[in-house]
Amino acid sequence: GGRLPSRVLELVFSYLELSELRSCALVCKHWYRCLHGDENSEVWRSLCARSLAEEALRTDILCNLPSYKAKVRAFQHAFSTNDCSRNVYIKKNGFTLHRNPIAQSTDGARTKIGFSEGRHAWEVWWEGPLGTVAVIGIATKRAPMQCQGYVALLGSDDQSWGWNLVDNNLLHNGEVNGSFPQCNNAPKYQIGERIRVILDMEDKTLAFERGYEFLGVAFRGLPKACLYPAVSAVYGNTEVTLVYLGKPLDG
Repeated sequence: GGRLPSRVLELVFSYLELSELRSCALVCKHWYRCLHGDENSEVWRSLCARSLAEEALRTDILCNLPSYKAKVRAFQHAFSTNDCSRNVYIKKNGFTLHRNPIAQSTDGARTKIGFSEGRHAWEVWWEGPLGTVAVIGIATKRAPMQCQGYVALLGSDDQSWGWNLVDNNLLHNGEVNGSFPQCNNAPKYQIGERIRVILDMEDKTLAFERGYEFLGVAFRGLPKACLYPAVSAVYGNTEVTLVYLGKPLDG
């Protein structure tokens, strides 16, 4: 196997699924380089075409991802269809949450994969009205994803941390931890605006960017636990999209 030409290996690998490719990468250095040397190779293009919905590839949802491999990775880190409120569903594109028009309910969702180490970045944006509460942030597996009334679900207990985009308040353990960003007359969130979330599990911090402007660190002293990107929404028929970007760029 180690003697096979890269083009032959690439053809064989293009028929395999992600779990199989991970095993192949462990066989030898030649196979590893063949798989990871080019993130736009036929291997990743083929897997991307099989794994992701056509809508996700055709629209600008994944426009900030530079390669087919990055798109596959983003899908692995998208909202979980099995870890969200019963009042929401994940659209066919695989990245967008739709909240049904249910009265007196706050509804959230977590991603498929959480993080206990490393540095990670993802984008979140609302594609409908925010309503009275619209929160983005992180949560452990123990944090609830549904509750009665219209409340800031993320940040309502000690298992989640959130930024309410409606009133620019930071929330944790049921308390307001101050306004964010910390500046006079901070601009309100505009529908469709992409917010970049940066989780640093080495420094135990959560920070935000808007339009490539670093807004600052919102939370410090995060616990040594597995933390999941999450959102909570209250407005009927509103939609929220989350796309995992990978390791954040410095500077």
